[in-house]
Formats: sequence, C-alpha cells, structure tokens
Amino acid sequence: MRVIVAEDSALLRQGLARLLDDFGVEVAAQLPDADSLLEQVVAHRPDAVLLDIRMPPTHTDEGLRAAHAVRARCPGTGVLLLSQYAETGDPVRALARDPRGFGYLLKDRVADAEELLDALRRVAAGGSAVDPRIVERLMNRPRPGDSLDALTPREREVLGLMAEGRSNEAIARRLRVSGKTLETHVRSVFGKLCLEPAPDDHRRVLAVLAWLRV
Repeated sequence: MRVIVAEDSALLRQGLARLLDDFGVEVAAQLPDADSLLEQVVAHRPDAVLLDIRMPPTHTDEGLRAAHAVRARCPGTGVLLLSQYAETGDPVRALARDPRGFGYLLKDRVADAEELLDALRRVAAGGSAVDPRIVERLMNRPRPGDSLDALTPREREVLGLMAEGRSNEAIARRLRVSGKTLETHVRSVFGKLCLEPAPDDHRRVLAVLAWLRV
C-alpha cells in the first residue's frame, strides 16, 4: 500500500511516516500543508491519503477542502481524515454524502497502529472508517421520539459498528456471533429504524450515517 501523509506538525508527520514504514506501508510523500496535496496525489497515485482536517494557513478546514479536491480528481484514492477534536459537523456531512473510500479518525487513535492500519486499508479498498468516539457522539445526540430506545443493547452495538464502516464479517468477529445471527440483528436494526434494507456495505453506511444525523 502506498500512502501520502499531510500533517503540519512535523513530529506527528514524521511519527506517522515511521510507523507506516515499520508496517511495510510505502510513504510516497510527507507534506506540511495541503497546498500541494492534489499535485502529489496526481504524481504518485497513492492508495490512500492521510491528512489533518485543520491545516495551515488558517487551521480551519484546509484539509477537508483538499480531501474534496482529491476525491473529485482521483476518486479511486482513499482519504482518511485526522482531527484533534471530535467534530460531528462538516466531516460527518462529507462522509454521509458518500462514505466510499472515506474515513475520519481522531488523532489519539493513531497511537493504536493496528486501528490506523485497518482504517487505511478499508478506505484504500473503497470502504469507510469512522472513529468510535464520533459514532458514540452521533448516537447520543437527542433526536425526536428517542428512536434508539427501540433497539436492544446488542442492536445498538451493531448499529454503532455499522456506522464505523465495519463489514458484517468484521462485526460478527467483534461480537463473537455467527454470520446468520448478525444478519438477524442487522435486519432488526433496519426494521426498527424504518431504514430500507441495504445489500452492500456502502449503501448501509450511507443509510446509517444519514439516519444518525437526523
């Protein structure tokens, strides 16, 4: 897997590059800002881009805007956004519009190398990855009718893992249940939340994220 890292903190940028290199991931470029990201993506054609949402010069949404540009110009390139803060606004709206090849992790998650690598692999393969803390915040938001009250504790777990972008196979492994049992839980979640059945991971994540934003 080939990756480009864009992060204005030199210490974190170099640390990420070293960690990825240690796990056999090729770091094609390391960038201190988002200005040349699209140019570097076109030049190196990485499998994924790992970048901070808040980049110079204003440290607001430069990374997010660069991510949109990369997805528009090179739609096959996975994008994994990093944030210091658990923001559930623009980044989640971007994910909910099209979660394919798109991920969003909090920076403290990168200390877990396996979690970071799993997220990168998923977005590089066209899947999605959403930080569990972001999902938790979305699920705990007040919503009309307290719709989540209809779900059992196990179904809430399933919903959260679906929102993270996990496949049925991955969820079944995490919860230590059979694939058939997991499918039953998924059908029940979609039925109780009045969501249309989603036969593939992309449409399922799209539906779940859109519902959580209600």
